[in-house]
Amino acid sequence: MSADSGPPGGFSKRLLVTGGAGFIASHTIISLVENHSDYLVINLDKLDYCASLKNLDAVSNKPNYKFIQGDICDSVFIKQLFDTENIDVVLHFAAQTHVDLSFLDSFKFAYVNIYGTHTLLSAACEAGAEKFIYISTDEVYGGSLDEEFDETSPKRPTNPYASSKAAAESVVLSFWERNKFPVIITRSSNVYGPHQYPEKVIPKFISLLQQNRKCCIHGTGRQTRSFLYASDAVDAILTILRMGKVGEVYNIGSNFEISVTQLAKELIQMIQHTSSDKESAHWMDYISDRPVNDLRYLMKSEKMHSLGWRPKVHWKEGIEKTIQWYKNNFHNWKNAEKALQPFSGQAPPAKSRELWEHIPVSTPEEDVM
Repeated sequence: MSADSGPPGGFSKRLLVTGGAGFIASHTIISLVENHSDYLVINLDKLDYCASLKNLDAVSNKPNYKFIQGDICDSVFIKQLFDTENIDVVLHFAAQTHVDLSFLDSFKFAYVNIYGTHTLLSAACEAGAEKFIYISTDEVYGGSLDEEFDETSPKRPTNPYASSKAAAESVVLSFWERNKFPVIITRSSNVYGPHQYPEKVIPKFISLLQQNRKCCIHGTGRQTRSFLYASDAVDAILTILRMGKVGEVYNIGSNFEISVTQLAKELIQMIQHTSSDKESAHWMDYISDRPVNDLRYLMKSEKMHSLGWRPKVHWKEGIEKTIQWYKNNFHNWKNAEKALQPFSGQAPPAKSRELWEHIPVSTPEEDVM
C-alpha cells in the first residue's frame, strides 16, 4: 500500500472513491473535498493508462483528501485497506470502460469489472460499510431505436464492456438480496467534459481537430448518443449519496441527444471554423465499424427527478468548456497520443487470460456471500 499518513481522525465520514484519478470520479472527489471539509475522501487508483493525478491538482494538498495507489483486484490489499481506513461509504467508479478495447481484450474487462467489484464488495461488506454505490452505464440495456428504458427494463448488453458491467451489477445486487448490504446502482448516459482520457468520442474528436487531423467515424455515423456534462453527473451521484434508497437502481439520463456524424460536424465548425457541409466533410473519415455498435440508448430518469435532480448545463456551454480544457491539457496523460488511433480490430492478446490464474479460490468460510 502506497500512501501518506493522511490527516488525523475527527471526520464525520470516511469515503473511498475508486478510480479517483479517472474522469467522473475525479470531478466527484473535487466536489466532495471542496464542499465537505468534515469528510475524509480517499482516492484509490491503480493509475492505469487512462488515469492522471493532474485531474486532482485542485485538491491534492487539502487536509481532507488522501491518495492511495492500489488495485481493486488485489484481495489482500483491499482487505488491509478496509481494516486500516475505517471506511463508511464506497463510491465505486474503477473499471475498464472503453468499448473498442473490450472487443480486443474481453478477458481483462471481465476480470477487472466483475472480479474487482466482487473483491471490493466482499471487503466492504465484511468491514460493515454503511453504503456502497456502484457506478454503471446505460449500455447494460443494449441498443434501441424507440424503446425507453427504465430501471426495471431487462439488461441486454451487446459488447464485452457492457456485459461485464451488467454482470457486476448482478453481483452488487446479490449482496443486497442475501446480506442486506446497503448497495445502490447508478446507470448514466454518456458523460463528457474535462479530465476524460481522449479515447472516448468527444475528447478524441476535439483533440484530433485541435491537431488539424480528421475525425474517425465508425461505420455510418448514424448512431446517436445522449450526453451529460460532468458536473451534472456528479450532482446526480451526490444526490443519490444523500437521498438514494438502498437496494435501488437509478437512471441518470440526459435530455441532449446527437448522432456521431452531427457531433463531428458541430466540433469541426467550432474548432476548424468551417462554414459549409462541404468544408466540414473534408475533416471526416469514415472507418470500419465495431463488431457491434448500438444505434441508440433512451432512458427514463423519473426516479432521479423525484429526488430533485435534473441536468443544468446546456450543450453549448458544456462543449465550449470542454474544447478549451483539451486545448490546454491534452498532455495530462503521457500516452494521450495513443488514444487518437482509430479502432484496429486486432485479435486480443492471449496473455490477458493469465489474469484469471491469479484469482484466489476462497473457502466457504472466507466468502461473505
